[in-house]
Amino acid sequence: MTDARLILLLKTSITIGISLILTGIYLHNFSETVEAMGVKGIIVSAMCVAFGMVLSLPTKMYLTFLLVMRESEKQK
Repeated sequence: MTDARLILLLKTSITIGISLILTGIYLHNFSETVEAMGVKGIIVSAMCVAFGMVLSLPTKMYLTFLLVMRESEKQK
């Protein structure tokens, strides 16, 4: 996989992750349907936030890895 394709995949992943987080927050705070569902509605909104965080995590880890690699190359 080329670097450009990997970067595109990571950008897509973080975009979908942030969208899911925002959707979960919207559902929890403003949606009357989720409120009417009771506990199941809370679970639905919490799952949106959880999956959003899972999707946005690989990008953060990869960027941290790149920064560490650059720092180690500078010190050589």
